[in-house]
Amino acid sequence: MLFEVRSSNLKHQPGEICFPGGQVDATDTSEQETAVRETCEELQVPRSSIEVLGELDIMLTPFQLILYPYVGILREPQAINPDSREVAGVFTVPLRELLRVTPEYYEMTVEVQPPKNFPLHKIPNGKDYQWRTGILPELFYEFNGYVVWGMTARVLNNFLQIIQEDVAGRSTPGPPAPAPCPVRPRP
Repeated sequence: MLFEVRSSNLKHQPGEICFPGGQVDATDTSEQETAVRETCEELQVPRSSIEVLGELDIMLTPFQLILYPYVGILREPQAINPDSREVAGVFTVPLRELLRVTPEYYEMTVEVQPPKNFPLHKIPNGKDYQWRTGILPELFYEFNGYVVWGMTARVLNNFLQIIQEDVAGRSTPGPPAPAPCPVRPRP
């Protein structure tokens, strides 16, 4: 599996580990087209070298982001020439190794903090209103000194769960069953 190290010049998450991808452009006709275009731009590979295999689970964040992850095969990995404006480097981890790793699991609390000008006087109990809190699961995978966490770890975990379910559901002999990943995030 291919990972990118984000350029230190980027405004958001510089130096972090991610998958290729980015925002939908007005010219994109689908989320899949966005994923392929962004991969081509970031890795500077021809469109013809990418075969899309399928879509993973759509992911929502509490930060007003929606991710539409796709899985594909890069048929010409030797053509990779990362665009240094966006990508500091790339590395790969074999699927067998990914399936053996159990990520560290942590939970972060997400709390509502109304701004000072919020009209508390318009809601029952006003300033004493009992806001709900949420739990944001955080996974951490480590490979050869690289730390994969956040949305990248969630996408990776989703992919690995699908692979594990496929392997576990086989009736024909296949590779040994991998160690399970943590349970999916709470509803």
